[in-house]
Amino acid sequence: MNDQKDNQQQPQNPAPPPYPYYAPPKEDEISFIDLWKVLVEQKKIIFLFTAITTLGALAYALLATPIYRAEALLAPVTKESSSRFGALAGQFGGLASLAGIDLGSGGGSVEEAIATLKSRELSNKFIEDEDMIQVLFEDEWDYNNMRKNNNTAPTLWDAYDLFHKSIRFITTDKKTGLITLAIEWKDPVKAAHWANELVRRVNKKLRQKAIQDSEESIKYLEAELQKTSIIEIKESIYSLIEAQTKTKMLANTQEEYAFRVIDSALIPEGKIKPKRSLIVVLGFVIGGVFGVFTAFIKRAIQAIRK
Repeated sequence: MNDQKDNQQQPQNPAPPPYPYYAPPKEDEISFIDLWKVLVEQKKIIFLFTAITTLGALAYALLATPIYRAEALLAPVTKESSSRFGALAGQFGGLASLAGIDLGSGGGSVEEAIATLKSRELSNKFIEDEDMIQVLFEDEWDYNNMRKNNNTAPTLWDAYDLFHKSIRFITTDKKTGLITLAIEWKDPVKAAHWANELVRRVNKKLRQKAIQDSEESIKYLEAELQKTSIIEIKESIYSLIEAQTKTKMLANTQEEYAFRVIDSALIPEGKIKPKRSLIVVLGFVIGGVFGVFTAFIKRAIQAIRK
């Protein structure tokens, strides 16, 4: 009996509190209202940064030199051999390759034509003939001392680097195979002239190369013709000479040897840059973002000091 009374007198363990029985303290939360208050308090800073960058962008857009873009649309002239030349290449291709002779009917490869158009050799000759060094560096040119204002004379290397990276652009449409040669420059007349002249020069260069190669091949074949008395070999050589003669004739009569001009470059009437409206909008957005960021930084510093 006593044991039962003692058990009844012993306090029972209290029931555990319902889960969760530990409530962590609430952390401070930042509401949109608090953020809005910060923006309202620091509105002068935001407005100041926005106004400065917007006015700066507007000034740049109005003072920047306008750039014009002249484009020439070109179609590459490929080696589309006739059935006669195709049969000739299959029959005497080994002999021709040993002699270093190309049996193509003209034009040349597209890759070669584009590479020639981009080549340093063609560009340097073009820059020299057009007297472009002073034109390209006109803004920093001292005409009295015939050098740049920083007392370093610009070189042909400098002119080519500027021309290749910032003025001449060549793009190829993969679907149609058409090639666009674009010249971007502040003088629209010069831009159109440079584009058309480059096309003319690359056609002339590859045409002269084809004529020279054909003449050298014909000389070689004629010399080989005198060395042999085998009728079959003579007939083969005559056929090769005929092919090279036709290639030479084609190059002499076809001015558009590498590129056929679909649309020649015209003098552009409208500039492509600077895009004033876009520059002003970007200045406004960048200024506003930077102003908001500065406002929050200033508010955070003030909170730490308190």
